Amino acid sequence: MVQRINEHTDSQGGSVLIVDQSDDSREVLRIILQQQGVRIMEADAGSAGLKIARDQRPDVIVLDIDAPEFHRAPAAGDRNICEEYADQANTDQASLVIIGTSRRDSTRAGGQFIRKPYQYGPLIRKIEALLAESGTVRDAA
Repeated sequence: MVQRINEHTDSQGGSVLIVDQSDDSREVLRIILQQQGVRIMEADAGSAGLKIARDQRPDVIVLDIDAPEFHRAPAAGDRNICEEYADQANTDQASLVIIGTSRRDSTRAGGQFIRKPYQYGPLIRKIEALLAESGTVRDAA
């Protein structure tokens, strides 16, 4: 299980949690966003990402819901993990970006939905816009 928190000394770009089972997707997002001064946190599983979200309180959460963990029915009395992410984002006033092939599980979670397959450029621009809206990005000018 991958859990990584990049401690950037200058977090002028805010913070982003990337929850995706794909090492390649996390790496592309991490490299591009780090170059912009964004503090990156990563997890390859939903439960690990939720723990990081609760402990680190990122400005933006990027959540790939196509992992099998997101499609299991919750046990009696438990809640859907997408709903838990939505609650955490609301509690921390974080933006939630949900990536997936189907909106089915994302409709309960709210947030911005990006359908797979996607291009990295528009996803990066969406993350940048959300960071700017959160007020965590300092103008470089």
